Amino acid sequence: MYPGLARGVNMSLSISVQQMFDALKEALSLVWVSGQAGSENRLMSDTVQKPSLALVGHLNFVHPNRVQVLGCAEMDYLARLDAGGLAQAVGNLFSTELAAVIVANGEPVPEPLLAASHRTGTPLFASPQPSPELMSVLSHYLSTALAETTSVHGVMLEVNGMGVMLAGEPASGKSELALELLTRGHRLVADDVVDLHKVAPDTLSAQCPSLLQDFLEVRGLGILDIRALFGELAIKLKKNLKLIVHLKPYDELAERNQERLDMQESTEVILGVPIPKVYIPVAAGRNLAVLVEVATRNHMLRKRGVNSVENFIARQREHIQSGE
Repeated sequence: MYPGLARGVNMSLSISVQQMFDALKEALSLVWVSGQAGSENRLMSDTVQKPSLALVGHLNFVHPNRVQVLGCAEMDYLARLDAGGLAQAVGNLFSTELAAVIVANGEPVPEPLLAASHRTGTPLFASPQPSPELMSVLSHYLSTALAETTSVHGVMLEVNGMGVMLAGEPASGKSELALELLTRGHRLVADDVVDLHKVAPDTLSAQCPSLLQDFLEVRGLGILDIRALFGELAIKLKKNLKLIVHLKPYDELAERNQERLDMQESTEVILGVPIPKVYIPVAAGRNLAVLVEVATRNHMLRKRGVNSVENFIARQREHIQSGE
């Protein structure tokens, strides 16, 4: 394990507006126009709203602790109002606790909007991005940032296009196996510490802590820069976890009397999501890289309804019944 790193569970159910701004200011060309006092306002939902109905007084459609985006339709509506109507519409919008407001499409910010932002301490941003594109990027960011997360010990790879995590005790050979898989054209996501984000009820997205990005530690060789050694295509920034391959000493698996015909595919539950898990015995002379590649292909077959063990048993049964 790399020095100075800790692992644990983080049920990240809110982030600050400041965190959102820091993460997206370049991607969305965000300018913080007003309301800096609300930098610690909390965002608690990945839903991004366009408050069209709120502007005309339907306040039950405005939910607190969310980002409100004013696009062309909303700004055109405000531009058609007289001074009294504009003040009323802006008052409607700011009558509840907003996390932040973004004026999209490079639209000019009306003075009443600036005043309301300053008065309520609500962060007000401007962006030249079209509102649909802005909302898509923002929703994607929030869905990840607000997801339940945990960090686990392992090596995360993309093998045959599938997200696979190598697990096992320290010094079980995970990093050496990962290095061999990299030489066979597969891709590294994370070594030693894997950050898992629950981005959907049945989906875990895996990525690497920024401190460890691109690096793989192999005993005897030290820390290797995989991007520099193997090129850009050897690195995958994130991948959904679909299979866990657990490396076990051969003797330990023998003690468990593991059946040679493994009818049940094991699972490991992480953040409430069951992840298929297979055990591979580690012994001298075994080509573990080939075994991992075949394990991923076999898992793909199972997902398509093809079970080799069941097919083999069915063939045996037919042979016995035929009396041949």
